[in-house]
Amino acid sequence: MDRAFLEISRVSVRFGNAPLPVLNGIDLKVRKGEYVAVIGHSGCGKSTLLNVVAGLLPATSGGAILEGREVSEPGPDRAVVFQNHSLLPWLTCYENVKLAVDRTVGRDMSKAERHAWTLHNLALVRMDAHAQKRPAEISGGMKQRIGIARALSMKPKVLLLDEPFGALDALTRAHLQDQVMHIHAELGTTVMMITHDVDEAVLLSDRIVMMTNGPNATIGEILDVDLPRPRDRLALASEPKFLAAREAVLRFLHERHALPAAA
Repeated sequence: MDRAFLEISRVSVRFGNAPLPVLNGIDLKVRKGEYVAVIGHSGCGKSTLLNVVAGLLPATSGGAILEGREVSEPGPDRAVVFQNHSLLPWLTCYENVKLAVDRTVGRDMSKAERHAWTLHNLALVRMDAHAQKRPAEISGGMKQRIGIARALSMKPKVLLLDEPFGALDALTRAHLQDQVMHIHAELGTTVMMITHDVDEAVLLSDRIVMMTNGPNATIGEILDVDLPRPRDRLALASEPKFLAAREAVLRFLHERHALPAAA
């Protein structure tokens, strides 16, 4: 493949005196602008891997390199959106995003430029009309939109998504998936997403990284998703390549790496 933009090299993570590591020898190279989904059963270390890339958790051995620099701590070049939106409840939607702007890219902007950039990112997620509302006044899906806007406002090199739609109802999740596809197409952002949803992984991703069961989890298979962009979820419902990719992931999860209780 092309020269890696993000390289995860021989990453292993062990907690305390556990007999086995959570992750063991993870190697993954991600191209600039690529959308990669990581999927696997609970306990396979998906979020642990994302936290290493985010700089929130040190690897026991190995590490991550982003654009030639080793990841050693959190930084604005890697923005994270968690399942829990983590908005500050006393601030408006506008203020939640602008706070991130002020602390990162806004340091080199004028007041007017910071204001315009904040509004631009709210518009990207279609939340500009709700800018003056506080988190308690908006729905769960809207809160996630603000979380995504806040992350994008930092102009990150990599957007890290940790099951960001997992707590939402099916219709809201579908709308946000479509919005993320649109943003990815417009901005060309490099995305690494943790998910447990097979359809979501196939719909959004260029490649799907399938993890073996934990502990001692590693990468079992990597599937290239050969579907042209832009993607239409309705058109893909009967697309043979979509169905084949979905079947391949399901087979891996349910046949080759079924949960022990279901084996």
